[in-house]
Amino acid sequence: MHRGGPVSLVDARVERFNDAEIFVEVFENVRGEDMFIIQPTSNPANDNLMELLIIADTLRRSSAARITAVIPYFGYARQDRRTKARTPITAKLVANMLVEAGIERILTMDLHATQIQGFFDIPVDNLYASPIFALDVKHHFKDQLDDIMVVSPDVGGVARARELAQRINAPLSIVDKRREKAGEVAEMTVIGDVSDKTCIIVDDLCDTAGTLCKAADLLMEKGAKEVHAYITHGVLSGPAVERVTNSVMKSLVITDSIEATGPVQAAKNIRIVPTAPLFAQAILNTWNGTSVSSLFDNSTLGPIYEGLYTT
Repeated sequence: MHRGGPVSLVDARVERFNDAEIFVEVFENVRGEDMFIIQPTSNPANDNLMELLIIADTLRRSSAARITAVIPYFGYARQDRRTKARTPITAKLVANMLVEAGIERILTMDLHATQIQGFFDIPVDNLYASPIFALDVKHHFKDQLDDIMVVSPDVGGVARARELAQRINAPLSIVDKRREKAGEVAEMTVIGDVSDKTCIIVDDLCDTAGTLCKAADLLMEKGAKEVHAYITHGVLSGPAVERVTNSVMKSLVITDSIEATGPVQAAKNIRIVPTAPLFAQAILNTWNGTSVSSLFDNSTLGPIYEGLYTT
């Protein structure tokens, strides 16, 4: 990032050799500069991760003063612990690789497991989508805020759902799901009364959307008036878009932390809210040495999103 004046992308090229090896060349002098690499490690996760590592190595060897990796979606975050014998903790491996490549700071959003911050011995700023979602809910549901019920799709996501519920002053319900094996949901029950409520399911990521759509069905069976979902990371792989399109959900709101595919953009009940204003301000605050956590306050975040949520 250049000091003073408008900020533009550094002139560089990222290419593939015939055997798919990645090559990076930077065409500008970055010596002594504060550099920010913006790279979600989403699908294709391995290619995007290697690009990030190689760009970081390029900048380090070019004498950049500091390298911050801006990773809107942190891939491999679901592999944050050993779930059974002889399995990896890949999130820790990725953390080690990022630091070894020369990255000195991480800026990301809604880590699947917040303890991943502790996998790093460098600063990690984990931004939250809930303040943006709260602004969006207050704008789009302003006439029915008293009827909203925030729903966590599982027990593990209660803290995340509670954060949004507190911001919009809404009650909280939980869907308790029990898995027989990975990818299958054997049994789901609702904890809390959702009858005649506008239910908003909150989670950090949606992959195949199987659990999300089943939770929406269950909430409607329990008497919900309508169901919406606010999910930070729209992984949306395989049959996800078709499932969401055909589901009882009125809307699925995701962020642009992962680049939307054509089917996602075309889906009639999927809406995308931008994270760029929040990340841009966080990058500016990091560069200036001012508070990043202050961006979670409505008084600070509101003006950043003023053009999007004017009433």
